[in-house]
Amino acid sequence: MRSVRGCAVRVVRIGDEASTVGADVRAALTSWGRGDSIVGGVALVGLHPKGVDRPVDAVVVLPRGVLVVVGIDLPDPAVRLDAPLSGQWKTDGWPLTRQDGAVNPAADVVSVVGMVSRTLEEAKVEPLPVGMVVAVGPYVSQVHQPTSDLLRGVRILHPEPKTLLNAARELAVHQRPCTITQARAIIAALAPDLEGVDLSGEGFASAAFPELSAASTTLIPRVQTPRQHSAGQKPKQKQKTSPTRWLPASAAVLVALLLLTGIVYAVASSNSSDEKTRDAASTRTATSGVIVDGVTFEPKGTVTDTDCAAHAYGDVQVWLERNRCSELVRARYESTSDDKRAAVLVSVLRFPETALAGELNTVADQPGSGAIVDASTEGEPWPGKTAPFFESAAFASGREGNSLKLVQVVWIGEPSTTDDKDLTKIANSALEIQVSA
Repeated sequence: MRSVRGCAVRVVRIGDEASTVGADVRAALTSWGRGDSIVGGVALVGLHPKGVDRPVDAVVVLPRGVLVVVGIDLPDPAVRLDAPLSGQWKTDGWPLTRQDGAVNPAADVVSVVGMVSRTLEEAKVEPLPVGMVVAVGPYVSQVHQPTSDLLRGVRILHPEPKTLLNAARELAVHQRPCTITQARAIIAALAPDLEGVDLSGEGFASAAFPELSAASTTLIPRVQTPRQHSAGQKPKQKQKTSPTRWLPASAAVLVALLLLTGIVYAVASSNSSDEKTRDAASTRTATSGVIVDGVTFEPKGTVTDTDCAAHAYGDVQVWLERNRCSELVRARYESTSDDKRAAVLVSVLRFPETALAGELNTVADQPGSGAIVDASTEGEPWPGKTAPFFESAAFASGREGNSLKLVQVVWIGEPSTTDDKDLTKIANSALEIQVSA
C-alpha cells in the first residue's frame, strides 16, 4: 500500500483489531508515516476505551479532534454500498443480509461515539470534536450516505489511506490545536496505561496560545450608557408628537359594519366547517376497510416519495436509476386468511410516459429481479408491534395507464414462500385496490 505524502500520524498498537477490516485500518494509518505535517497525532489501534462496552479498531487523537474508527465486515465485496445510519443497507442494490441478521450494521456502533464523548466530559479534558469513521470491507468501491448523516459527523468508507485522510480533515476541525499536556489528558482518559506517552513532534502545541490567556472582552458588545451633558449644554428637546386625529364619524360607522359582517361570517363558516368535518370523519370510518373479491384489506398508512430508485433494490433499482419516475406511493395493508394475518405492500410507480411503465413491468416480473422496499427498512416501522419482512413475498404486478402497481404479501409472524397459494390470492386481489397519494 502506497503511503500518502505529508500526512503523518504515530501508530501505537495496543491490542488486536476488533474486526477483519481493522487490519486495513491499521495499514492505512501506518502508511501516513510519522511527524507533524498536515495531520499529526497518535492512532491507538485495538483500543478498548475506558467507559466503552466494546473494543474499537482505532482511536485517533489528532491536534484538532478525535476520530473513533469502528470496523464492520460485509459478507462480500461490493461496488456500491448504500449505508444510511437508520434504515436498510444495500449492496449493489440488494438488501444487505448478514449471518447475525443485521440489516443495518451501523446501528449498534453509533453509540460508541457518545460513550467516548461522555468519558472525555467526565474527565474534564480539553473539549475536542469527536467524529466517527465506520470502516467497511473487505472492499467497497463507492459508499453513499445521506447528507444528514454526514452532518452528524459520521463517515462510512472503505479504509484506504486517502479516504481515511479526507475523513480526518473533515471531522477534526477544532479552531486551535490542543497542547501536548491536553492531548496526554485525553489519551489518559481513554487508556489510563498510556498516561505518560511521548507526544513530542506529533503536531500538538507545546504550550497554550497566549491569546487564550488574554481573551479579548472587546468581542462582547458594550452596553451603551446614557450620554452625560457638559455644564451649560442643553439636551436636545424631544420632538412633539402630532395630535391624534380622529376618524370621521362616517368612517367609524363603516368599520363597525365590517366588524359585524366578519363576526357573522366566521360563525357561519365555523358551523359549516364542523358539519364538513363530521361528514369527512364518517366517510373515513365507513371506508376504513377495502374489500376485493371477498378479501378485506385494512389500511396501515401510505408513504409518498419522488425518488423512486432510492426505495428499490436489484434490477428494479438499476432500471429506475436510468429512467424517469414521477412518483412512488407505498401503501400498507393487513389482511387475513384462515385466521392467519398477512402484511400487504402495494407500491404504485407513476411515470410521465405509458411506455416506461410497460418496460419496468417486464423487468419486475422476472424472478429475482428485485422490487420496492417497505418503509420499515428506512426507519418508519410497520404500525403496531408487527415487523414483516418481504424477502420471500408472494408477488403480483399490474398496469394502470402510465402507472405500474407492484404487490408483495407475506405472513405476519410465520414463514412465507413466494409460491404460497393463499398469499398469491391476496396479492392478486390487492391489485384492484385504488391507491391514492
